Amino acid sequence: MDPMTLFMMAVLAVLVFFMFRNGQKRKKAAEELQKTVVPGAHVMTTFGVYGTIKSIDDAENIVVLETSPKNTLKLHRQAIARVVENAAVAPTAGESIGADITKLALDPEAEAGSLEIDPQFGERKPNNKK
Repeated sequence: MDPMTLFMMAVLAVLVFFMFRNGQKRKKAAEELQKTVVPGAHVMTTFGVYGTIKSIDDAENIVVLETSPKNTLKLHRQAIARVVENAAVAPTAGESIGADITKLALDPEAEAGSLEIDPQFGERKPNNKK
């Protein structure tokens, strides 16, 4: 066998090794997640909905998720992406800007120049005139 063939076989062996190792890591992470998915846990789904697990049907793999008081969703167990440790979820940038706009509408003088939507020093304001 020539050296190039040996090199190509070695590269192929390394790739196969990393594929198996990566698959085992994913399987282990999925098993750990399923152990932490219990009723009462605050979770995030794969499509970004936060809620609290109310019940789990192990036979059908269905999770009942309460998203807000008296609102529940039935999901497949694999739709749970992660368990959120602290139940306090930080507002997104859009939510904080919405809160800033609400403050500005209620009291325009008190909030002038201190909102997140206001330009920073040296920053240009977009010109929407056409």
